[in-house]
Amino acid sequence: MHELRIAEDLAAMVAGYASEAGLTKVEKVNVIFGQFIQIVPDLFVAAFSEAARDTVASGAELDIEIIPAEMRCLSCGSEYKPAADLLACGVCGSVEIAVVHGKELFVKSIEGG
Repeated sequence: MHELRIAEDLAAMVAGYASEAGLTKVEKVNVIFGQFIQIVPDLFVAAFSEAARDTVASGAELDIEIIPAEMRCLSCGSEYKPAADLLACGVCGSVEIAVVHGKELFVKSIEGG
């Protein structure tokens, strides 16, 4: 369950950002995950709630946005969204591809006072 490790890291980052911004209570955390991070949102919310328990983010609402995967073919240059588990280029069939979007993991914003 990699959700717990990511949630622990997120809780630590939020506490650091809150301290830098002079926040004493974090009300909401907006995070963005790429599709390839493969988190289960409900599990992640529960893991974050536990990880943030004794921090300024205790009880904070967690808003999760998932960015769909996007690929670029290194052979023909096409950019596309992969179909299901097939990552090969839909134009030329090449498997020489690069991930354009889908591996993101970052804090979009923190709200509090």
